[in-house]
Amino acid sequence: MTVDLYDPTTFLSGIPWAEFARRRAEAPVSWCDEHAFDPWPAGPGFWGVFGHADIETVNRNPDIFSSHLGATQVRDPDPEDLPFIQEMMLNQDPPDHTRLRRVMSRSFTPRAVERLRQSIEARAKDAVEAVTAAGSCDFVKDVSADMPVQTLADIMGVPQDDRHLLYGWANRVIGYQDEDYAESAPEEHDGPPLNPRSRAALADMYDYADQLAAIKLRDPSNDLLSVLLRHDDEEGSLTVEQYQNMFFLLSVAGNETVRNGLPAALLALVEHPEAMEELRANRSLMATAIDELLRFAPPVVHFRRTATTDCELGSVNIKAGEKVVVFYASGNRDETVFEDADQLRLDRSPNPHLGFGTGPHLCLGAHVARMQMSAMLDAVIDRWTGIELAGPPVRLASSFQAGFKSMPIAFQAR
Repeated sequence: MTVDLYDPTTFLSGIPWAEFARRRAEAPVSWCDEHAFDPWPAGPGFWGVFGHADIETVNRNPDIFSSHLGATQVRDPDPEDLPFIQEMMLNQDPPDHTRLRRVMSRSFTPRAVERLRQSIEARAKDAVEAVTAAGSCDFVKDVSADMPVQTLADIMGVPQDDRHLLYGWANRVIGYQDEDYAESAPEEHDGPPLNPRSRAALADMYDYADQLAAIKLRDPSNDLLSVLLRHDDEEGSLTVEQYQNMFFLLSVAGNETVRNGLPAALLALVEHPEAMEELRANRSLMATAIDELLRFAPPVVHFRRTATTDCELGSVNIKAGEKVVVFYASGNRDETVFEDADQLRLDRSPNPHLGFGTGPHLCLGAHVARMQMSAMLDAVIDRWTGIELAGPPVRLASSFQAGFKSMPIAFQAR
């Protein structure tokens, strides 16, 4: 029986590893249907790409497999929203993507990232310490949720009193398929449901971005938003739409990988206690352990591209305009690339995992994400022993993000 990889409820029990393995073995590039789920209608379907090599081919050839034509989410944007959405760096191809990435990259140099270390490590220790005396907590809500938002806000230059807004916007965008997080339109909206990623549904976010821009133009600093607003090159300044979409991208993508990667990593270690003890005994493994945990329990499941021309991929003929969806999670368990692919090996090296993507869209914030995950796992191992689940984890209903809404744990203080 074929598993529906578009249905968000498929992922409530975890990533469907068996289905991915079957697809890699039988049809590494194969057709997937887009069934309707309330309140969204069915879509035209897409080509799923499940093998590591084919995923690399798609991502490294944006002239054939475009991020721009239909954007990067499986569900087609509303036609009136597409031109605005295409202004986002995530939804562009070279050379436009190259220019925006160059503007952003100065805030993610090794020196810039290193300046964040002290605050990241302090926040991780504080989050762990705050719940240690209780001997139990909800790791998602009480520990892992705040640090990524605070770090992101530091980078962006969002005032402390407003930082909770980033968390709410991320819930709405990433969790739109989940009834607990979904908020498809402002309260005053009348009529059919809006696409939660549309400009209308996120009017409050864009309004805030514009207000913050006005403040930073009057009183600029060295934060990323100030840098974006001051940027001027041979092509001029960024447009209002480009700035707004940068704000969207940072507010959501900059938060979710770590927010969901941390509970996924801890769950993997709890379910593999021998790996937890190995890391506890040998902290020099932390760097390779983080990459292995991102391979083994990736927070991002897939991204979409659109074929610009008739082409062939994995012996399958793809027509111009058809959707091509690369399943990073599947590529991370490709047996032809990773020895013992279903085993958690903290010393795995090399480790060409796809947790941060690959090709031109390789995640700019990968070093920041690694630093945050290392700091939190260090803090956890320093203060807790005997970590175990105190109840079943509750996963996000999403076919895009392998997220967690809750993960109750119990532990003893060291």
